[in-house]
Amino acid sequence: MTVTAYTLAVVLNLFCLFLGYRFLFQPGPAAAGYGVPADPGGDAGAYLTIKGLRDGTLGLVGLVVLAFAGAGGEAWFMLAVALIPLGDTLIVLRHGGARAVAFGVHFATAVIVLISAGLLFAV
Repeated sequence: MTVTAYTLAVVLNLFCLFLGYRFLFQPGPAAAGYGVPADPGGDAGAYLTIKGLRDGTLGLVGLVVLAFAGAGGEAWFMLAVALIPLGDTLIVLRHGGARAVAFGVHFATAVIVLISAGLLFAV
């Protein structure tokens, strides 16, 4: 179970780094994939950049916590971070995004992050 817990944590953190990269360097497609399309050339450009920086930083911090604080610290980090995809679910629903994206992407991500936290707590 230890290998699974650490592998899932690393994969989730690397995925956050990927999302951050995508929002910073491909903001239009990234926003569409998020579930609420936005024009990066318009007023939304700054917000898309902020999202990219947020996601990338979370991925980096997660890797640092895992490396230097271990499974327990990462478990608490994952537990707290699970609030973000839960909030993203509500944002997509509130702004007219597809329910399939809200629940199939964001809510599912929250569940996976919570599973990761549980696995890390069990290590």
